[in-house]
Amino acid sequence: MHSVSAAHHHRRYLYGILMAGIGSMLFSGKAILVKLAFGYDANAETLLALRMLMALPLFWGIFWWESRRKTMSPITWLDRGKLFFLGFLGYFLSSYIDFLGLQYISVGLERIVLYLTPTIVLLISYFVLKKPISKLQWYSLIVGYIGVFVVFIQDASSSGLSAWLGMFLVFGSACSYAAYMIGAGEMVKRIGSVRLVVYASSASAILSILQSTIHNPTAIFEQLPQIYWYSLLNASLCTVIPMLLIMIAINRIGSPLVAQAGILGPVSTIFMGYLILAEPITWTQISGMTLVIAAMWLLVRNDAPTKKSPDPKKSDDLDSTEPLN
Repeated sequence: MHSVSAAHHHRRYLYGILMAGIGSMLFSGKAILVKLAFGYDANAETLLALRMLMALPLFWGIFWWESRRKTMSPITWLDRGKLFFLGFLGYFLSSYIDFLGLQYISVGLERIVLYLTPTIVLLISYFVLKKPISKLQWYSLIVGYIGVFVVFIQDASSSGLSAWLGMFLVFGSACSYAAYMIGAGEMVKRIGSVRLVVYASSASAILSILQSTIHNPTAIFEQLPQIYWYSLLNASLCTVIPMLLIMIAINRIGSPLVAQAGILGPVSTIFMGYLILAEPITWTQISGMTLVIAAMWLLVRNDAPTKKSPDPKKSDDLDSTEPLN
């Protein structure tokens, strides 16, 4: 009986790691699709609107399925207002400036900068919420930012000042998503991760469609077929599906292990950039990426709980290093 239980736990662990790894790699494919769409003269406003418009019915389908599976407690109008603001921070503003930044830097650097999101959460918690930071966490922060600077050197050598603008925008995206994660961490315990994601993504869809309409009222109806296909892949394969995989993985193995599996994100992005976009892979880039990954690994190891396996009933959260932007 004990061996059957151990085998079941082992399979659950392996499937959780697999889901987290695949989800991380699919999330990373977003940058590739955006870069390809830029090649057809699409703009960030239109791409974001199309992505969220196509993802919205998928998110609400998940919500409908979840509401049939279990009863959801009612939420107040104040909660709805907070969710709208979280949607603005985490899915609209963060995604928009990330899309803008991708016009100036490589997909490898973009994903590595976004991978620093946990360090930004840590710094916000330290300076704003007055939470302490251990020595190991400080060392992880320093090593991580040195790694980003090393990778940045490669982009700056080929792109010049535009690389500075691109990295500034993507770092701003990571800061916006970090603020979302802190706010979401407070609300997810009361309303659940599925409802939080659906409401926040709905707010982002409204804002992105409004922005696109102001920018060009007819743009979302006048794109080339390739843009619609890229947007559909972005919405489904690189947004909704990986979100589901990450959420299931968190329930199976817990957030720290999911965060460690997220290491596959920046690694796969660099190689996808090489294979699909012909972006070079250099030892400078690999060295910087290794520093960032080592720093994030130390960070999530330091935050890992001591218990061996999570309680699925208590793991309904979004504590993952993988941004949804």
